[in-house]
Amino acid sequence: MKIEITIPSDLSDIKLWQYQKYLKVAEQNDDDGEFLKQKMIEIFCNVKLQDVANMKFKDVEEICNHIGSLFTDKYKLIQTFKFKGLKFGFIPNLDDMTNGEYVDLDTYVTDWQEMHKACAVLFRPIIQELKGKYIIEDYKGSDKYSDAMRDLPLDIAMGAVVFFWDLGNVLLNSTMDYLEEEMEKPTIQSKLNSVIGGDGTRVFMHSLREMLGDLKISAN
Repeated sequence: MKIEITIPSDLSDIKLWQYQKYLKVAEQNDDDGEFLKQKMIEIFCNVKLQDVANMKFKDVEEICNHIGSLFTDKYKLIQTFKFKGLKFGFIPNLDDMTNGEYVDLDTYVTDWQEMHKACAVLFRPIIQELKGKYIIEDYKGSDKYSDAMRDLPLDIAMGAVVFFWDLGNVLLNSTMDYLEEEMEKPTIQSKLNSVIGGDGTRVFMHSLREMLGDLKISAN
């Protein structure tokens, strides 16, 4: 039986909702590798599961290996793109984020099942553009574009997520370096700390370093 399928050539051929769907299946069936391979082809290639089961074993292996290789590339932040008839732009200045933007982003960006809502915070239509600079639409809640963002190409979503992972790692490293430098200064407070448990503070810093390592692993 011959089956014609369209295999994604890069992450831009995969939609965010497809990745969310696959992750959900993977979480529920992490001990069944063969089933996950079939679901991978079903979801990313838009093929019925029954048809995948009738494919040759070597073809399933080759397709799954190819799709898996798409997730080994370096992800870059894509700041502007055309999507559903509009030109969207990434938040141009993170320092100018409103409290509403920050709270919603903090809520959604750590959960892939909510990533379409996070992308609705990070990317909004450009309303004014001049010489490479642009202004995006004011934030009016994630609901306005979250459903549309389910169809966002995965390379755009991945680029935004990895950007925040990298930014978080840099900020965490800088914060710990500053704290360690401050700990070396012979201030009155540091002398008091040595009396009431300064060693515990150093143990805490060591633990924080280990947490950073785990964070980087999770990001990968």
